[in-house]
Amino acid sequence: MQIRLTRPADAALLASYYNHNANHFGPWEPDREYDYYSERQLRKRLRQLDKDHRRGSAAIFIALNDREDEILAHCSLTNILYGPMRACYMGYGVSKDYEGQGIMFRLCQEVIDYAFNQLHLNRIMANYMPGNRRSAALLERLGFKVEGTAMRYLKINGKWEDHVLSSLLNPKIL
Repeated sequence: MQIRLTRPADAALLASYYNHNANHFGPWEPDREYDYYSERQLRKRLRQLDKDHRRGSAAIFIALNDREDEILAHCSLTNILYGPMRACYMGYGVSKDYEGQGIMFRLCQEVIDYAFNQLHLNRIMANYMPGNRRSAALLERLGFKVEGTAMRYLKINGKWEDHVLSSLLNPKIL
């Protein structure tokens, strides 16, 4: 498995990944424009994400098979804040074809290492819907601690959903 940051040239691979997993990711995603995961739209967003990465405001990682012709999972650090907070949000997903194989855990571990050791962040926040047991188990295994529940936190599939708020603190920062 290869893990790396996304590049603008990944648009076709990402379009295939998201379209193949549309029903799998659907219950956890907000409503999107019909062409949100089209190659054309992804190419535009990837160019912007490339700029965001160079500025240090976002970092989107993908796990690929060894031939690098299929995306297995993704993990993002977004809304990266510096100054006195030094924090970000983490989001993630794994292809339905690769669930339960440890790919998501390994990818998240590398992304967490990047956040703490390259970006020198103090806090990573990850939120999930209460019924998402797989996310809850993954985050607990990664060391995230539940901090509370946010009522009607995000609009998912046209409905405001509560979310469990969790975070992981950088053990090297006291």
